[in-house]
Amino acid sequence: MTGRLRLKGNEDAALAIVLLIAAVLFCVLVPLAWPLDPLRGDISATFKPPMTLVGDTLHPLGTDQLGRDLLARLGLGTLVSFGIVLVAALISVVLGTALGMIAGYFGGWVDALIMRLVDIQLAVPFILLILLLVSVLGPSMTNLVIVLGLTGWAIFARVARGRTLEVRELEYIDASRAMGLSDMAIIFRHVLPNIIGPQTVLLTLDLPRLIILEASVGFLGLGVQPPMPTLGNLIGEGRSVILIANWLVLYPGLMIGALVIGCNLFGDWLVRRAESKVS
Repeated sequence: MTGRLRLKGNEDAALAIVLLIAAVLFCVLVPLAWPLDPLRGDISATFKPPMTLVGDTLHPLGTDQLGRDLLARLGLGTLVSFGIVLVAALISVVLGTALGMIAGYFGGWVDALIMRLVDIQLAVPFILLILLLVSVLGPSMTNLVIVLGLTGWAIFARVARGRTLEVRELEYIDASRAMGLSDMAIIFRHVLPNIIGPQTVLLTLDLPRLIILEASVGFLGLGVQPPMPTLGNLIGEGRSVILIANWLVLYPGLMIGALVIGCNLFGDWLVRRAESKVS
């Protein structure tokens, strides 16, 4: 049974890696190598289905209502969406880890204040908070990155705080204090290395949430504004013509699914691997 579980875990990890590498290669190579401009249309080539040849130009994924090549737009849109998600995730993990370590290490009123902020953050539905903030700040790539990053730090803070509470009671922490190390030196030298592993696992599990949120905001027209494509606004643009050009929704939806499934499977595998090491 153990051998089967290990094999299953490796299969999940392999599938996750294949999906993620394929998505990354797609969003990097297509904008670099595909000759068609994702922002420039051709009225004579509107709503062409996949694998259509218009003159000397092949459109493998078809074209949209303005005659723009969907392959070029999907490649650039995936790059923009994934870039937004990664930067927002970095903001969340850095901010949450820092606040969680401070709360867990110093305790007292600092801990109480930070944890009440965490409770308030988690009490508000993410999508409603994001829509509210984006509506107030205005739709743009920068605002979307900041809002996504600032609305996802709470879970990282909780995990970092819990791990810090465990580490600060260890004997070598007392020895470090006796040697005259400052609190910040202890946090960065001894507490942070014990938190990186759990936070990395949590990050892989949080990426699917950010991918869905970014796509949802883009779908509603509050994210990156056209003509710059993202996965969300590509689906938003194609929803009104889905009956005559379903490929405009199908391929961005498949890309979102591949990213979400890949991140979920990879995160689950990391969790199982961490649990097997503990046991």
